Amino acid sequence: MSAGPLDGKAAIVTGGAAGIGRAIAEALVEAGAAVAIADLKGAAEAAGALGGAGKRAAAITADIAREGDCARLVAEGAGAFGRVDILVNNAGIGVQRPFLDLPLEDYERVMRINVTGALLCAQHAARRMIAQGGGGRIVNIASISGQRAGTNRTAYGTSKAALIQLTRQMALELAPHRITVNAIAPGPIETEMARGHPPEQRAAFLRMVPLNRYGTPAEVAAAALFLLSDGAAYVTGHVLDVDGGFMAAGLMTP
Repeated sequence: MSAGPLDGKAAIVTGGAAGIGRAIAEALVEAGAAVAIADLKGAAEAAGALGGAGKRAAAITADIAREGDCARLVAEGAGAFGRVDILVNNAGIGVQRPFLDLPLEDYERVMRINVTGALLCAQHAARRMIAQGGGGRIVNIASISGQRAGTNRTAYGTSKAALIQLTRQMALELAPHRITVNAIAPGPIETEMARGHPPEQRAAFLRMVPLNRYGTPAEVAAAALFLLSDGAAYVTGHVLDVDGGFMAAGLMTP
């Protein structure tokens, strides 16, 4: 059996039990990494599905809205595999409410999970990487909503814009330690959550996507795998849109 590109690496994926996070965890395992899946629920089932045939996966139940859980999930990930080389900050939530009707508690919870939780997980993971030596890789899952405004996305879009800037800040300050930090900004992706999009929302997205379809979690995972590989050793502070052309498009006529 040939060696995978991430053989010997240990990864943590937050929000890794379903959707984009699970697809990334699967891609990492297939590439040879040992993966700790951290999620509020479903982590054990996901890790069990990925842990067979000599592949290594561990489950961590954690809520990244809690500072103590962010520290613990990194400690448990390091404990499971002896090190941390990769962190994927994928866990996140969204609240769709009109700007004028957005409750403060909803806004603060979205920011707490999508931005503060990512910051805390990255701080703890980066400290481990620095102590180990040898550098590391961090990928934050942002969104096209962090680059362009969308109806009812005040909390979600603002949080993802903050995560994109946090990515750049982390990239700058962690570069001396040979830790690269990049973001992926997915467009509309065919996840379980997206399957609940009402027809008018789906049609609105498709009008704006030149490829005229939703993406798949596996397509986001493929982009993440590149950014986490040695092939991206000179890529840091970058935002990679995986969006079917959404961010590039302007006027589109038949």
